[in-house]
Amino acid sequence: MLTTEENERLTRVGPGTPMGNLLRRYWMPIMPSSELDRKAVPRRLLGEDLVVFRDGDGVVGVVEKHCPHRRADLSVAVVEQSGIRCGYHGWRFVQDGRCVEQPAEPRLNPTMRIGAYPAQELGGLVFVYMGPLPAPLLPRFDMFVWGDVLRDIGQARLDFNWLQAMENSVDPYHVEWLHAHFMNFWRRLDGTEEVEILAKKHARVGFDPFEYGIIKRRVLVGQTEEDDDWKVGHPLVFPLMLRVGGGGVDQFQIRVPIDDTTTWHIWYTTYRPEGALLPAQPVVPSYEVPLRDAQGNWILDFADGQDIAAWAGQGPIADRTKEHLGASDRGVVMFRQMLRDQLDRVEAGLDPLGVVRDADINARIDLPMEKDKYGDSKAFVRQLLTSQAIRYSPQQPLLYSLFGYGDAAAVRDW
Repeated sequence: MLTTEENERLTRVGPGTPMGNLLRRYWMPIMPSSELDRKAVPRRLLGEDLVVFRDGDGVVGVVEKHCPHRRADLSVAVVEQSGIRCGYHGWRFVQDGRCVEQPAEPRLNPTMRIGAYPAQELGGLVFVYMGPLPAPLLPRFDMFVWGDVLRDIGQARLDFNWLQAMENSVDPYHVEWLHAHFMNFWRRLDGTEEVEILAKKHARVGFDPFEYGIIKRRVLVGQTEEDDDWKVGHPLVFPLMLRVGGGGVDQFQIRVPIDDTTTWHIWYTTYRPEGALLPAQPVVPSYEVPLRDAQGNWILDFADGQDIAAWAGQGPIADRTKEHLGASDRGVVMFRQMLRDQLDRVEAGLDPLGVVRDADINARIDLPMEKDKYGDSKAFVRQLLTSQAIRYSPQQPLLYSLFGYGDAAAVRDW
């Protein structure tokens, strides 16, 4: 249980808040690269309204939404060969925020600037850094830079605080209950195929801090500590990512705070089926993950829909003054303490956990990840392709075939 003050400290992300100051020390995604053409795109991140653009030279920029001249909306703009020009009076700004043209003025005011943040593209995502300079390096985590995979990016907008999603990342016991017991109850009512592999019960769970966050471990009934699920485990990458997968499917689940009560959830997935010849992929496709049906009810026959319904049920910002934690919640307790420790580091003027400034380390950061998931990687991958958000990927029929599950044409049209 937290006090009201502690809950506020861990959840609020706007400018000047403790958690906002911590999260601004990390590069975070702001949109898929495939959705950014020559038009400026409005985005909101950490409670700030921004505009993203890629100019004619191919350089990405992120600036505050309102032109400093008369506060016009810069999503109504001309994206030039270099920089972005306000559609209202033609003031032009380049990526570092400098105003380089003021057409109707007798002379250029060299002090005029717009708020701007460093931006880079990596692995099909546009990333932005909103913290103090000099900016750290954009971490080149393995999945973002692998060259021999297919990728896609699922996304959904969630109407609640980011921390509810991240705390789920260190709660292994929910899998056997929400994604098996509840899933199979729901599927029996619907008359569809029940799940088996996620129904395996936990005999033991463990959590170990490491240089980029927390390693999660589990021993399922019938397993030992020599199995991948315990010996290798998989990471929560502090502060906003969970790495999951196995059997040639790897996924970052990234929970990006739009503001205090809105979260952009990303399913960033790579596919590497053993022995398969992969088609060229010049652009990483993105797709929306539907969460409600035509009647407005939660879609509850897949794992991510169940997670999100559970998190939403906690309210826009979960009231942690009323919770009653047990022994099974020690991963949640560890993560909250890690957040507190990193808040203290930032307030002391230090870099928080996982910030990368060494270019040699950043050539490629390989994260620990079990391969033989749940003791049966082939069954686990089939479960992912049919009972997780990636079932909505435009590549799903192709993937079903590449991983050897039969005729792609037979895949259910979700």
